Amino acid sequence: MARLKSYLLAGTTLVCALGIGYVMQFGLALPGQGKTAQSKPLQVSDITEVSSATALPLPPTDLQFDIEMPNQPIELAAADPGLIGTELPQDNTVESFGCDVRMEASPAAGAMVKLSLSSACHASERVTIHHQGMVFTEVMQPDGSLDLTVPALAEAAVFMASFPGGDGAMATVEVTSMPFYDRVVLQWKGDAGLQLHAREFDADYFTDGHVWAATSGDLSATARGEGGFLTRLGQSEAPEAQLVEIYSYPTGATKRSGEIALSVEAEVTGANCETRVEAQTFELIGGADLRVRDMTLEIPGCDSTGDFLVLNNLVQDLTIAAR
Repeated sequence: MARLKSYLLAGTTLVCALGIGYVMQFGLALPGQGKTAQSKPLQVSDITEVSSATALPLPPTDLQFDIEMPNQPIELAAADPGLIGTELPQDNTVESFGCDVRMEASPAAGAMVKLSLSSACHASERVTIHHQGMVFTEVMQPDGSLDLTVPALAEAAVFMASFPGGDGAMATVEVTSMPFYDRVVLQWKGDAGLQLHAREFDADYFTDGHVWAATSGDLSATARGEGGFLTRLGQSEAPEAQLVEIYSYPTGATKRSGEIALSVEAEVTGANCETRVEAQTFELIGGADLRVRDMTLEIPGCDSTGDFLVLNNLVQDLTIAAR
């Protein structure tokens, strides 16, 4: 019985389809009569759902769609003559987010230079500072800033900062007090274990007047012309770190006379034992031109860990005469 109902339903559907097709093609006129009058539109008064299952007629439903159009006129932005020829904004993301690298330099006491570096896009990133051949590695602060005080090696001092990706900046400053200071620089790369020592006026090791990284001197004594100071720059934790130590003495304003013994020393450690260490020294003494020396040092075996190698003649001692 179910199959019979399906056949009847299919036949009824086919007949309806043929009838609808006929009306759409010829209207209500018989074939051959032509369309001498306009056909009335077909109106749907009710919809009945049918299926192969028992069909239940639905109540008559009127399908109405009310669409209200706005009364106000529609304005198109492209029709605004003021927009003609206007260029779309370019992608200036770098500038708008402060990704420029800015570097400022200003003179400070002791023939020093205050450097201020900023770049929001290089926060916590490695940066290399260059000055007269002196090179050291620093790390930007999490807010993208870096403030340093660096001993100058020239009156017309030029400083450059460079990032691994190629970005960088440059700053210049006049250091008028530079002629009053003698300076000796030691620089190296990695865990070389190197140190710069100055023993002022016959001072013994680890006494007053022994200036090195652990006892870097007193700037107030320097201002009085009574002693020098040591500056260490660079972050040893940075990748491929480059480090530098600078000893400064106010020769042009000193109130003391005598000798300052300078030496480069290397501690044998587990990181540098049985390796070859390369370094450079810079000397700016008595108003002469900057003198640069390259150094290569063979570090003994690891059984000598804790020992020190003292290189007395690598840099020139200072002869100081009171003013």
